[in-house]
Amino acid sequence: MEPLIVVLLGLILTVASPVQNDCTCATNKWTVCAQDAYGNCNCTLVGSNHQVNCSTLTSKCLLLKAEMIPLKHKRFRGHLHGKLLDDDGIYNPACEDSGLFKARQCSQTGTCWCVNTAGVRRTEKGDKSLSCSELVRTSWIYIELKHKRRSTDFNVPDIVKTLKHLLESRYKLHPKYITAIKYDSPRIQIRLKQKDSEKSSYDVDIADVAYYFGKDIKGDSIFNSNSSLTVSVNGDALDIETLQINYVDEKPPEFYLRRLVGDATRVVTVTIAVVGSGIIILIILVCQRAKKYKKCETEEMGEIRVPGLDLP
Repeated sequence: MEPLIVVLLGLILTVASPVQNDCTCATNKWTVCAQDAYGNCNCTLVGSNHQVNCSTLTSKCLLLKAEMIPLKHKRFRGHLHGKLLDDDGIYNPACEDSGLFKARQCSQTGTCWCVNTAGVRRTEKGDKSLSCSELVRTSWIYIELKHKRRSTDFNVPDIVKTLKHLLESRYKLHPKYITAIKYDSPRIQIRLKQKDSEKSSYDVDIADVAYYFGKDIKGDSIFNSNSSLTVSVNGDALDIETLQINYVDEKPPEFYLRRLVGDATRVVTVTIAVVGSGIIILIILVCQRAKKYKKCETEEMGEIRVPGLDLP
């Protein structure tokens, strides 16, 4: 009987062990987790009390909402003004129960605008009478990277294999949504395509993948781990210097040409249509005349950038 008592005592100690109470969400550090009476680990998102599925990525809308909560033990906004470019406007969004962005977003001052599925503004700003009839899907995402100068370039197949494996394994992105990975040292372009008709309920959204990836590159990973992401190509570190994320919607944005008074700057609106695919981009450039229009940068959060943009 003694061996049986020892076994039972061991089981009781195991159940009561502090290790069992240490439940965390592997895919989201911005969560509060606790075990229920049955020993299941349940996690809710900071800022919304939304139940989180820790086996996949959390939606970008819910992540942005959590990022606005100033918790002292979380370093939510530590890298927004670092060396890397930040292409995502940070604001407190309104989210659907599903985690999607609501088509209309409004600030506390009553200013409203329409967004796409990536949460990026796609219309002029207005008041609360502004109507957004639908949440327009972002069907293409271009991620542009630039690594530090090296004495020798990486091999193209090695870069492609490494990044493709990273997207599939770390971010759970189905390979069918990775349309191309191009490398022209030191620049890398990743093209993601995901139409609404192609995406199943089990697939991660490319906008969520881009947000997680961007956070990883900036050293502010959303994943619940103590170590930051290190990307190696055949043992050599891929040190990323700059990051740019470009969004392309299934329907054209609704911006209007705006004229500025004076000769210091000018605003140019360019519409690019790809026949047969229904993809339309609206680009707003602000160019400084003093530098002969050679320096151009996008207005409004830098959602889309012209230099290096290579349409399919």
